[in-house]
Amino acid sequence: MTRVLLLLPTATYRARDFIAAARRLGVDVVVGSEEPQVLGEDGVNTVLVPLDDLEAASDAVGDLDRRLPLDAVVAVDEQGVVVAGELAARLGLPHNPVDALAATRDKSRLRSRLEAEEVPQPAYRVARTPEEARDAVAELGPPAVIKPVGLSASRGVIRVDTPDEVAAVATRVLDIQGGPPLLVERYVPGAEVAVEALVHDGALDVLAIFDKPDPLEGPYFEETLFVTPSRLPAASQHEVVRATSAAVAALGLRTGPVHAELRVPSEREAVVLEIAARSIGGLCARSLVFGLGVSLEELILRQATGRALGSLQPAHASSGVMMLPIPRRGTLVAVRGQDDARTLPGVDGVEITIPAGHAVVPLPDGDRYLGFVFAHGESPFAVEQTLRAAHAALEVEIRP
Repeated sequence: MTRVLLLLPTATYRARDFIAAARRLGVDVVVGSEEPQVLGEDGVNTVLVPLDDLEAASDAVGDLDRRLPLDAVVAVDEQGVVVAGELAARLGLPHNPVDALAATRDKSRLRSRLEAEEVPQPAYRVARTPEEARDAVAELGPPAVIKPVGLSASRGVIRVDTPDEVAAVATRVLDIQGGPPLLVERYVPGAEVAVEALVHDGALDVLAIFDKPDPLEGPYFEETLFVTPSRLPAASQHEVVRATSAAVAALGLRTGPVHAELRVPSEREAVVLEIAARSIGGLCARSLVFGLGVSLEELILRQATGRALGSLQPAHASSGVMMLPIPRRGTLVAVRGQDDARTLPGVDGVEITIPAGHAVVPLPDGDRYLGFVFAHGESPFAVEQTLRAAHAALEVEIRP
């Protein structure tokens, strides 16, 4: 039987979706994580894999491979991509170059690689102190965006409009990240989109372009709505795909899922903000269904195990997800109205991923969303309206 090692950070949302996809394919799964996972799944082997210690991880996986030979190593979330690449390389399995994976995990290295190949991206500087950040903003010109080099999901990403804001914002971002360096970028106006794709032998196969209908203009950049297909003009979508392909080539990625974020300042211009060697985060992948009910996780496992992908035609004319924002800091008491939201036409699901009684912290300081709403419809506009209606049906109670 084909066997896959799934590397799962302890806090991931996605274990069950990947395990369900593996079972549909008849693939044996071994779950590797830095702490024991409480999966509630029978017949799933587990192994402790310290994602922050490559040699210890290699020892653990090497022992596993001798007992249960592996056919692929798949990182479910961002934290595991570099370790997955190194482990697959040591086992002689398909993988991306480790230096390419490392560049996707460090925004300063990413910027350097893209710059070397003249991939369109924001003008940038690397800073280690608030003083260096202020000098960078003075050189680039405001407005600018200050961000951590090693975090994801818009955590710690803050816009500054005047030089007087820079020192306090840079100090805050340093605190969120836990130290230097920082990335200072010239702010790029325009619509923002996300690209979901698979890479085959270095070539990009686009699965979806998501619009982000809510303006992301700062000072924070908390993402909410993702809706596909894109409503951008065909010329803009062409530029989005072209820029993403150029970024993949510049990094040297060869195989597996890619998630990219871009800005579109004009119809014939697309600027790469981020690119990650993994699929879309959280539970957002549930918004994508292909052919006759094939999930994104199933496509990723099919590719990793050398199987035919089958139809990549979306199952719905349009689909989308809303990542539910946390309105304020405190302790979550309840999220009411979930049943009302679920019964709205077009809503496919509502998942609250933070239990009642837990502390909640909004972005840019926090690292989680309250949950997710999924919907499909006959048009992107209809899906957007459905997601907004579902959100409006929810009543979130948070005590200080």
